[in-house]
Amino acid sequence: MAVIERRRVVGGVCVNTGTIPSKTFREAVLHLSGFRERGIYGSSYTVKHDIQIEDLLFRVEHVIRSEIDVIRNQLARNRIELIEATASFVDAHHIALDDGSGDERIIQTSHIVIACGTNATRDPHITFDGQRIMVSDDILQLKTIPSSMIVIGAGVIGVEYATMFAALGVRVTIVDKRPTLLPFLDHEISAALTYIAQQNRVTMRLGEEVARVDVVEGARAPVEVTLKSGKTLHAETALYAIGRTGATADLKLEQAEIALDNRGRIQVNQHFQTSVPTIYAVGDVIGYPSLASTSLEQGRAAARHAFGERDDEEHGIGLFPYGIYTVPEISTIGSNEDELTAAGTPYEIGKANFREIARGQIIGDQTGMLKLIFQPDTRKILGVHILGEGATELIHIGQAVMALGGTIDYLADAVFNYPTLAECYKNAALDGINRMRF
Repeated sequence: MAVIERRRVVGGVCVNTGTIPSKTFREAVLHLSGFRERGIYGSSYTVKHDIQIEDLLFRVEHVIRSEIDVIRNQLARNRIELIEATASFVDAHHIALDDGSGDERIIQTSHIVIACGTNATRDPHITFDGQRIMVSDDILQLKTIPSSMIVIGAGVIGVEYATMFAALGVRVTIVDKRPTLLPFLDHEISAALTYIAQQNRVTMRLGEEVARVDVVEGARAPVEVTLKSGKTLHAETALYAIGRTGATADLKLEQAEIALDNRGRIQVNQHFQTSVPTIYAVGDVIGYPSLASTSLEQGRAAARHAFGERDDEEHGIGLFPYGIYTVPEISTIGSNEDELTAAGTPYEIGKANFREIARGQIIGDQTGMLKLIFQPDTRKILGVHILGEGATELIHIGQAVMALGGTIDYLADAVFNYPTLAECYKNAALDGINRMRF
């Protein structure tokens, strides 16, 4: 068994430019800016004045090095050969390897898993220089923290970085043609995030489309973004965050007769098999849900299916949580109100605010909330939606209860450590039960 990696470092986008760097960057921002403590010590509180980009990247580089070392150790421990080369298909069972030496090597294999990930999408009409006009992959190469930024695209990546830079005091403007921030979220969570972002001086230009992006040399705010409505925005830098494209351009997939969609992504079946049964694809390159957590389980499920260990129906990734590392963070699992209304499914809700529990007061989180959605008759939980500190950790309590078919009564009767944010589950459950007492 072997892993082919074209870069000199392992871990792909997740470890080197995407998930791990962005989440570590966020943690450094929240710590150095003192953002978490401002609910207690006031809006002017900061751990370090005059934060430099080097202060943020120091932590990022440390974590990346550690993760790379862990992955290399795991590969070696499991006797998996790591081949540093660029791979391309010769046919469905032969792979050409180019290690840069000029000598091409051909290897034969019975099964292949494509896990090449994605690249940040770039508009061919925009000149990207990585500093004034950039994509998310360029952020780790920034030389300074800009004083102002225009974020083009209010998807998960765009909103995450927008709120991170806003926490540093950067004047951020978000531009997106959709009228709502992250519309796939529960409407209350989306509205709360919008309000908090605006309180942190993020300007929203929703329902707007970008006509062109230019650089005005010599200007104090050199990036000029012209909207189709005629408005003109200026900032020191612009982050272009309009999705990602499958990193499949150099794989020569046509040699294996594997088709792609218009974003370079590969279609798979429930076993993660492509149109060629012995070739699997997993992770962001297959599209939705494009999460590091689900990608890991997809790879595991594909490998097990390839070796005939068990049926894919047992892989357990039908119920998965979303983790969105905005400031504040968000996590959600199951259905939201709009989805249930559209499906004609009766439901009731229960809510708890962080400010109403002792732990929320201790950490100074005045805006956090946890929302449960459940069926009135069976009382089974249909969805959990959380905004606030620790949301991506708290969600797993709801995930476990939902996976085991638990009800609102379990959470109402459960004893949680005091004082903890997990108490919100009990408070929200009791709130939901009270709502049904006519």
